[in-house]
Amino acid sequence: MYGILTFIQDQILGMHWLNDSVGAILQLLGADLQSRLGGSLQFFFYDTFKILLLLSILIFLISYIQSYFPPERAKRILGKYHGWKSYTISALLGTVTPFCSCSSIPLFIGFTSAGLPLGVTFSFLISSPLVDLGSLVLLSSIFGFTTAFAYVIVGLVLAVIGGSIINKFSSEEQIEEFIRNIHIKAEAEAEEPEMTRSDRRAFAWSQVKSTVNKVFWYILIGVGIGALIHNWIPQSFILSVLGSNNPFSVILAAVVGIPMYADIFGTLPIAEALWLKGVGLGTIMAFMMGVTALSLPSMVLLRKAVKPKLLGMFFAIVSCGIILIGYLFNWVGPYLA
Repeated sequence: MYGILTFIQDQILGMHWLNDSVGAILQLLGADLQSRLGGSLQFFFYDTFKILLLLSILIFLISYIQSYFPPERAKRILGKYHGWKSYTISALLGTVTPFCSCSSIPLFIGFTSAGLPLGVTFSFLISSPLVDLGSLVLLSSIFGFTTAFAYVIVGLVLAVIGGSIINKFSSEEQIEEFIRNIHIKAEAEAEEPEMTRSDRRAFAWSQVKSTVNKVFWYILIGVGIGALIHNWIPQSFILSVLGSNNPFSVILAAVVGIPMYADIFGTLPIAEALWLKGVGLGTIMAFMMGVTALSLPSMVLLRKAVKPKLLGMFFAIVSCGIILIGYLFNWVGPYLA
């Protein structure tokens, strides 16, 4: 069983065969893989092809599943539950929406205007960019199944706890008035026509093209940064800033990640390069979560929907949660490897 899991992790998810193939082609073209330039080229082409291939397959599968949960149906499902169940269901629904943080906000506005409790909508908003099903598979390709599973669990826990705190200490008055006054037409609540399998495949394929077009340049930038870190920046320098000897490495990683805008697919190459340089698991997770959940563009967009007090509460809860998760992963990281 262990051999099968190792094969899946290394050859199917990690695509080590692809890395070997890229290296062989580069050597045929005269590249020295032991040099900085040759190593950078191998890292760049391997990670780019791997992420785009896995991304396309995952987005197709996730979008096919998502076709069973259009926004109106999701609203009806969420409206049936209360308390912790509602936060948990909302967080789980977020895992089947392959969106970045900015793309999740229109759905958040739709849920809020439909009258769903604030905590429920914020549980969705936290989990949607942070812990989609694709993150489970892609993180497994780098860090292994155990770490990827732990990441998804703590992300869901953060979404549930964050939503419950916001629901307890905030109110509908913190939503901008134009959203609260949106008139939901009766026909919008009507049952949507059932999609055929052909419709679902067409929808899934359209989502693949749309998502790849949206994140393609972020992936290239992320892979480029990863190649730079992996082959050009000395390990001693990286560890002096982000290593375990710096007690503020987790906070620093989260702060550096927040102004950036990307989804988990764009941050993975950077995370992989930092991991290979010996940076702690929690520091890497804090960086990834900061980029995906609290990017500056998403905060600007969210401000149009909520008032400053609620925006500040959301930012404080998620950032504190990310930092705590980072230190937790640094502590338990050796046991997850």
